[in-house]
Amino acid sequence: MSVLPRSESGGRLRWLLLGSLALNLFFVGAAGAVAFRYSSPVPLTTIAHIDHSLANRLDRIAASLPPADADVLRAQLRDDAEKVASAQADLRLSQDDVRKSLRAEPFDADAMRAAMAENRSAHDDYDQILHDMIASAAAKMSVVGRTRLADWPAERDNARPLR
Repeated sequence: MSVLPRSESGGRLRWLLLGSLALNLFFVGAAGAVAFRYSSPVPLTTIAHIDHSLANRLDRIAASLPPADADVLRAQLRDDAEKVASAQADLRLSQDDVRKSLRAEPFDADAMRAAMAENRSAHDDYDQILHDMIASAAAKMSVVGRTRLADWPAERDNARPLR
């Protein structure tokens, strides 16, 4: 004996209940799989902070050079540290001026253009000082050191080949 009244739509109702049961089982299984996946103790990998400072970049370059040439590059950086720091400070200040011009109320496009031109000039000065420092160091390096400096950065595992 069935609780449901007997009718022609009983077959449809039965299929509807079976479909609903199958759909519920699917969702319960999916929720269980997600809960199982994220509840197990998974060791999280530590992401190392990448230092993008000039000293760290030049240290990475020096590490790829022969030891005597690396010492030459580091010594040149120490000798020119004041000029480099001054140019870097000028560059940061010019970047701050650009930011200030963007935040100014009322906004003045000409002031922003002037700040951006100053920033370009400070960036060019900074690059020139770095290039002079590297050129001075390269003049004191061995042929092997200059060759490695020319090949830097060395091939990386994740680098895409040129087409």
